[in-house]
Amino acid sequence: MSIPDVVIEETPVALVYNGISHAVMLASPTDLEDFAVGFSLSEGIVARPGEIYDLDVTAHCAGVSVELRIATERFLELKQRRRNLAGRTGCGLCGIDSLDALAGMAQEKSLAATPLSIASIHAALRDLPGRQPLRESTGAAHGAAWVDMDGRILHVREDVGRHNALDKLIGCLATRRIDTARGFVLITSRASYEMVQKAVNTGIHAIVALSAPTGMAVRLAEKAGLLLAGFANGERFVAYTQQERLRGDTLANMNLRGVMALASSDE
Repeated sequence: MSIPDVVIEETPVALVYNGISHAVMLASPTDLEDFAVGFSLSEGIVARPGEIYDLDVTAHCAGVSVELRIATERFLELKQRRRNLAGRTGCGLCGIDSLDALAGMAQEKSLAATPLSIASIHAALRDLPGRQPLRESTGAAHGAAWVDMDGRILHVREDVGRHNALDKLIGCLATRRIDTARGFVLITSRASYEMVQKAVNTGIHAIVALSAPTGMAVRLAEKAGLLLAGFANGERFVAYTQQERLRGDTLANMNLRGVMALASSDE
């Protein structure tokens, strides 16, 4: 007996600013307005949603184009630092031609030390599996969820690419004017440097990942004051930075190489 299968789609998505194509990304063709806004903010193309004056999504035979009209000052800045981001799915450094350029990628920001409840993290982890329809149907989608301080998942965005899922979520938060200091992001992938960079650049205070972080991600999170946790499951997670911000009835710390702490609850 044959059983039909659902295969996830990858669609070329061109991001076009003031008539000039800046990047072509492979993405799942959903929530593309959120994706364009989130990418524009997380990459520093615009500083706030109000600098995007117009946005139009158009389907073509070869893919989808998202036409954005942005503030003239921002567009002039973009023209000066344009780089090749075509097909970016795993490398956050595409188009960087020197170590000095890399050093300047992350904006100098220091996030406030907002406390975070361990119970809230565990509540979100229990709820997440039922909030990912694309992953459920295809088995191939990453997810990024916005969780409030009480552990309630308010918004979820999915994509074939982990960076895209986070950008979609960032766009969702921005257009809804959600205070990014009042919650945290839960991601189904590893936490790489560029994902932490996107979070810092858009004012997100905490990331909890189901998989591992990289060393560069941990160092950037520590410098910026972002709480970064990984290896999260229903029982425990590993907090790599800002352990002092975690609050709960049970909090056990195990120092591992000076950057890790194991946090669990007795729920």
